Amino acid sequence: MPSSPLRRNKQPSPSRPERAEASGPGLVKRYAAPVMVTCWLLGLIWVVVFYIAGSRIPGMAELGNWNLLIGMGLIAVGFVFATQWE
Repeated sequence: MPSSPLRRNKQPSPSRPERAEASGPGLVKRYAAPVMVTCWLLGLIWVVVFYIAGSRIPGMAELGNWNLLIGMGLIAVGFVFATQWE
């Protein structure tokens, strides 16, 4: 059975450069989690207060059902910050 010719080892081709690791946590990493939780809690509190006492609170009474959009908007902003959290 014939054997294959011996190959000389070539110089290894340079691989893709490794991704540089950050020396410390970035600015987004620091405030993302507190802002995320704060937005979720504020949105939840806004919606609950609207359902319980919305007609008795002067500012909320004029907004009507827009209060739901405000509360859900705050919760949505919390989810946006959740994508930045590591």
